[in-house]
Amino acid sequence: MFKAKITVTLRSSILDPQGKAVEHGLHSLGYQSVSHVRIGKHIELSVGVDSKAEAERIVREACERLLSNPVMEDFSFTLEPLKKPAHVKG
Repeated sequence: MFKAKITVTLRSSILDPQGKAVEHGLHSLGYQSVSHVRIGKHIELSVGVDSKAEAERIVREACERLLSNPVMEDFSFTLEPLKKPAHVKG
């Protein structure tokens, strides 16, 4: 079993109005040194397979098919092995 930590962000060529709004808000609060704010999504999920290669395949497909918009967004992920709880069989 693996825990996937996925980051989805708009491609750098895509305008990020939410990031601009946050940047403006930060400037209004006095954080003038902050710039180039981009907003993304952080997703965590568990994948119940034993093979890291299979977990990578599943996470990549999930990102490509549902979790990101391949036209506008990029994604990256990491996988961490999880130990099965003692009460879980299989």
